[in-house]
Amino acid sequence: MNPMRRIRIEKLTLNIGTGKDQNKLDKAVLLLKSLTGIEPVKTITNKRIPAWGVRPGLPLGCKLTLRKGAAEMLAKRLIEAKDKKLKPDCFDNSGNIAFGIHEYIDIPDIKYDPKIGIMGLQVCLTLERPGFRVKRRSVRQTKVGHKHAITKEEAIGFLQEAYGLTVGE
Repeated sequence: MNPMRRIRIEKLTLNIGTGKDQNKLDKAVLLLKSLTGIEPVKTITNKRIPAWGVRPGLPLGCKLTLRKGAAEMLAKRLIEAKDKKLKPDCFDNSGNIAFGIHEYIDIPDIKYDPKIGIMGLQVCLTLERPGFRVKRRSVRQTKVGHKHAITKEEAIGFLQEAYGLTVGE
């Protein structure tokens, strides 16, 4: 296989939306820190939505991004939490996979923590190939060509080969 066509995980993003409840936000931060060992970043609102009681500067959730080896190791455990089965809706047309885990205790090697309680999280895997740097570089930035882009079928094939994933209802 051509080494420039080899698919890899660019990043793994974990997200927990908590709403206005600051107690729940503290538990979410504790959960992501215990899961990865890294302090997550709080997501803060920019808009005022009076119907929801949201104002600018109010923290509503937390997120965390992992790359390279740490992302691959955690991705394996998160896919096992879904019993190595995802729906086709979890895949988009540009090589991204997004799914939710309803209870963190489904993740292998994670024990129930009474300080956290029962909480779920969203997982987003972003795939890339060598050469995708052209869309992020500072000099002469350009788009990834359509022949080099990752399709939904290629993303499914990558996860089936690398993690033994099955895709179906």
